[in-house]
Amino acid sequence: VQLQASGGGLVQAGGSLRLSCAASGGTFSSYAMGWFRQAPGKEREFVAAISWNGGSTYYADSVKGRFTISRDNAKNTVYLQMNTLKPEDTAVYCCAAYSGHFYYTSRHSYDYWGQGTQVTVSS
Repeated sequence: VQLQASGGGLVQAGGSLRLSCAASGGTFSSYAMGWFRQAPGKEREFVAAISWNGGSTYYADSVKGRFTISRDNAKNTVYLQMNTLKPEDTAVYCCAAYSGHFYYTSRHSYDYWGQGTQVTVSS
């Protein structure tokens, strides 16, 4: 499975961005999907995940209520709508695909990773 993330950019605090991750080369609907981020000097951290059919979603406490993950299996794409962005959201955001059903928040669970897209939030 190949994953291509896009939609990052520079935005002011309080603004919004929508990230997209397009999948190819596999059966997209059989994978749970996750978004992770990594800021300079920090470890990669979980942001959000969605089950294969979109029926379950999971969020890091730091983004709950501000970010929304969704997917369109007909388009082989997962989205991350980010609202009320804060400077601490600045990071490289990566999407990933997970063939399992339980450990959505662990980066070690994921089978495939896309390249990152930079999100920079200015104060």
